[in-house]
Amino acid sequence: MTVVLPNPIPIDAIRAARERIEGFAIRTPLVRLHLDALAEIYLKLECLQPIGSFKIRGASNAMAMADPALLARGVWTASAGNMAQGVAWCARARGIPCTVAVPEHAPAAKTNAVERLGARIVRLPFDEWWQILVEHGKPGFDGVFVHPVSDPHVMAGNGTAGLEIAEDLPDADAVIVPYGGGGLSCGIASALGVALPGVPVYASEVATAAPLQASLTAGRPLTIEYTPSFVDGIGGRSVLAEMWPLAASLLEGSIVVGLEEVAQAVRLMLERAHVLAEGAGASSVAAARTGKAGTGKVVCVVSGGNIDLSKVATILAGGVP
Repeated sequence: MTVVLPNPIPIDAIRAARERIEGFAIRTPLVRLHLDALAEIYLKLECLQPIGSFKIRGASNAMAMADPALLARGVWTASAGNMAQGVAWCARARGIPCTVAVPEHAPAAKTNAVERLGARIVRLPFDEWWQILVEHGKPGFDGVFVHPVSDPHVMAGNGTAGLEIAEDLPDADAVIVPYGGGGLSCGIASALGVALPGVPVYASEVATAAPLQASLTAGRPLTIEYTPSFVDGIGGRSVLAEMWPLAASLLEGSIVVGLEEVAQAVRLMLERAHVLAEGAGASSVAAARTGKAGTGKVVCVVSGGNIDLSKVATILAGGVP
C-alpha cells in the first residue's frame, strides 16, 4: 500500500488536534532533571498520560477523525503496547469493540493493561506483526485501523506535545524524541518547525535496533538486524518507506545509545526526579547525557512509563534486564 504523507504535518492540523483531544490526553509537565551532565536536561513527561504514554494523543485524534459508521463496527491497531492502550482507552470511552495485534515479545505490563481496558489481544510473530505496519492492515480484522505511526491524524495528535514544549520552554536549544516508527518525532518536529523554528529535533535509538541512524548514514531507508530487548517501545527492522522523507528532512539526526546507558537513565530519573520511565522513554535522557544534542537546554521527551516491575527491580539492582 502506497501512503503519501504531508511533509511537514500542517501546523493548522496540529492546532486543531489540540482542541479535538481535550478530555482524552492531558497537558503534561516539563520539569528540570537535576544532575551533572553536559546538557541542561528537561523532561517532557508523557509517561504521566492516563495510559502512561504519549500514544493517547494520536489515538484520540485519529478516532475523532474516523468515519462514525465504520468506527461503530470497532477499532483495531498493531502495537507493542502503548498505542494498543491508547486505542483501547478511547474505544472504551466510546463504547466500541477494540482488537490489538501485538508482537510475541510484547511485555506483560502493557498487554495486561490493554486487557484491563477491555480489548482483545492477538499475538503474532514479529515479522508478521511488522508487516501490518508496512501494509497498513491485515485481512481478518474488522473496523477502523489506526496505524500507530504513519497516520497523518496520529502524527497531528502527537505534534500537540511540540506545541506544549514551545510554550513551556521557548528558549530550548534542542529536543530529543525516542524513535520507534517516527510518528512522535516527526509530529513534534513539524510543530516546532513553526513554533520554535531553528531548534533541532534529534531522534534517540537503542543500539540493538537503530534503523534510522543506519538509513541516515546511507541516505536511503535500510533494513537492519533487529535484536529484542527491554527497550521494547522503539526500534524495528527498518524505517517505514512513507516515513523516510519526513524523518530525513525534519530530524537533525539520530543519537544511538546502548542498553546499559538506557538502564542508567531509568535509574537516574527514579533517583533524581521520582519519574518511572520505560526503556524507550529513558532513551532520550541517555542520548542527552552523551552531549551529542549540545550543551544547552535540551528537552527529552519521556515517551512512556509502562515497564514490567521485575525489569525495574533488575535495573535498580544495577543490572540490565
